[in-house]
Amino acid sequence: MLLRLNTADSRPLHEQVAGAIRRAIADGECGPGDRLPSARELSLALGVNANTVLRGLRGLRDEGVLEFRRGRGVTVAAGAGRRSVVLDRARELVRDAAHLGYSRADLIEMIRGLP
Repeated sequence: MLLRLNTADSRPLHEQVAGAIRRAIADGECGPGDRLPSARELSLALGVNANTVLRGLRGLRDEGVLEFRRGRGVTVAAGAGRRSVVLDRARELVRDAAHLGYSRADLIEMIRGLP
């Protein structure tokens, strides 16, 4: 799995790490059940602190994209590719709505009103 961070990106590094892993999953570089390199290996490859990598991994775990298993390390969760795409689209929608002056509550009401 080849991950790269964009040095021009203004997002926090842990979000960039999570985004790079999401892209790798969406691009098919790793799939459900595949084991990720250790946080230490990822931190060395990306040139960031291991705690930064762990924060990004924990965020993906909380989203249901990754699973942490004792003795098996970090693996890609079943359905992670689809979930990752939907989460990226949802984040984009929230950003666009905020840019247009809509709150998250406004978005929720709009979504509830959809057929």
